[in-house]
Amino acid sequence: MELRTELLKSIWYAFTALDAEKSGKVSKSQLKVLSHNLYTVLCIPHDPVALEEHFKDDDDGPVSSQGYMPYLNKYILDKVAEGAFVKESFDELCWTLTAKKNYNPDRNGNSVVSHGDAFKLWCLFNFLSEDKYPLVMVPDEVEYLLKKICTAMSIELNSGELDDYFSQETQQQNGLIVWQFLDLVNSGRLLRGIEREPISMAIEEVYQEIIGDVLKQGYLWKKGHLRRNWCERWFTLKPSDLAYYVSEERKEKKGSICLDRNSCVEILPDKDGKRCMFCVKTSSRTYEMSASDTKQRQEWTLAIQMAIRLQAEGKKSLHKDLKQKRREQREQRERKKAAKEEEMQRLKQLQEEKERKLQELELLKEAQKQAELLLQEEEQRRQQQHEEMQKMLEIQLQEAEQARASMQAEMVLKEAEAERQRKRIAELEDMQERLQDALQQEIKARQDEGAVRYEQARLLAEEEEKLKQLMKLKEEQEDYIIKAQHEKLALKQEMESKSKFLEETKLQLEEVRFNRERMDQDVMPF
Repeated sequence: MELRTELLKSIWYAFTALDAEKSGKVSKSQLKVLSHNLYTVLCIPHDPVALEEHFKDDDDGPVSSQGYMPYLNKYILDKVAEGAFVKESFDELCWTLTAKKNYNPDRNGNSVVSHGDAFKLWCLFNFLSEDKYPLVMVPDEVEYLLKKICTAMSIELNSGELDDYFSQETQQQNGLIVWQFLDLVNSGRLLRGIEREPISMAIEEVYQEIIGDVLKQGYLWKKGHLRRNWCERWFTLKPSDLAYYVSEERKEKKGSICLDRNSCVEILPDKDGKRCMFCVKTSSRTYEMSASDTKQRQEWTLAIQMAIRLQAEGKKSLHKDLKQKRREQREQRERKKAAKEEEMQRLKQLQEEKERKLQELELLKEAQKQAELLLQEEEQRRQQQHEEMQKMLEIQLQEAEQARASMQAEMVLKEAEAERQRKRIAELEDMQERLQDALQQEIKARQDEGAVRYEQARLLAEEEEKLKQLMKLKEEQEDYIIKAQHEKLALKQEMESKSKFLEETKLQLEEVRFNRERMDQDVMPF
């Protein structure tokens, strides 16, 4: 799956290079030529029948990358066998197609790297780019690659210059495409004052390390197996083997040491006039070697131990593993950053909520103050009304008390007057009785004394007249008594009404006092 991903990246550049109009589509005739070349460089048997069958409607109509992918997967990528072809030749084919259209080293007026070095940087870019299209290398990987190149030249990368570049180019903060990366290298702003040759050597070293999976390479003295003599060889260490050549051009390979999880490396004491010795033990043989100094021996032993460890872990490439770890670290940083931003956003929201709550609290306090002022004003107004009502009720009560006292005094006078009238009536009744007695006596005397009848008649007439007057006076007295009784009754009813009104007024006053006490109790918490 990793091989397919790497191949697709290079093929993507070749496909887009053929897309002259940048429409996402390529003519069928061009795809047939591209497919034929891919068959050749990937060492896959040509299948012209399948090729013609797939493009049988070849009217030179354009085909999108999605339309080309089924054929690419079925007839090319599914048949690729790792190790059966030269990956560099495949990359050179795709680079030739895309560089012809997109790479112009003289665009900036100068060129720091050669065309061959640009190809190697393109391969390194593809290896370190994200597995998303269009291919982009994130700033962390750009810095990593540039640091590797500077380290190979024993110089330090000017990280500040790189940070300024990314900060100025806002559109490139998420990463660079390969042509932007090559322009950056060719601009010389990061490799200012360095000759092309050391740069080329550094790029070659990094290319061999990352693309060629070379963990370490250099000259070592090796002891022969049969002749037991010492020969200087150029060694190249990869995770799977330690190959050695006659010279660093690697044109004549003398052999290789296969490494597996059972292999080991050990330090040896100096002997045979050789210093800084060590040996590599495999299941079939022990290889003795000598480094130029102690530092080189340590570097070689550590590198071989790393190769053995990778074999034990089933990993074929150190830098693929490192790239995955860096990607995981970036993703972890992004997650932490996102979590931190989310936390900051949440804190900001909480702060805003807190400020809003504080503002609401201030408003509530202000509203409470206003309510307290309004309540105090209302309480003062109600207290004033209560006091005015109390005063008015007290005045009414005093008036009612005075009216009651006045009515009681008037009743006493009326009762005294009625008593006098009763006495007068009793006197009149007594007088009437006496008059009746006198009349009887007169009648009896008139009967007895006929002589004085006339006189008696006159007296009788006078008495009758007096009696009439007396009866009239009696009637008047009775009418006056009845009228006095009516007035007494009306006065009594009025007194009862006044008493009832007085009782109601007292009840109202008590209710007002009770309401005032209850209001005082309600106001107390404030």
